[in-house]
Amino acid sequence: MVELTSKQRAFLKSRAGSLQPVMQIGKDGITDHVVASADAALEARELIKITVLETAFMDARDALEELALQLHAQPVAAIGRKIILYRTAQDPKKRKIVLP
Repeated sequence: MVELTSKQRAFLKSRAGSLQPVMQIGKDGITDHVVASADAALEARELIKITVLETAFMDARDALEELALQLHAQPVAAIGRKIILYRTAQDPKKRKIVLP
C-alpha cells in the first residue's frame, strides 16, 4: 500500500472535518466487531472518523495504528480522541474520493 503524501493527508483531513464518527472504541478496545464494522464503513464511505472513549485502554494514536494495520487502511490523523482512516473502495463503482 502506498503511503499518503502530506498534501493528500491534508485533503482527507479537510474532508473528514464535517464527518460524524461512525463508531466508538470503548473499554473492550479493538474487538472483532469493531474491525468488521470499520471494514464495512470503509468499503461504503472510504473515509471514516471514529471516537476513542476515555474508558478505552489505548489512546487515539495507538488505536489508529492498530486499526490501520488490521484493515489495510491509511491512517490519516489522530486528533484528540478522534481518529480518521482512509481506504480506497475495492469496487471501482463505489469509489467516491479522488486524491490530489
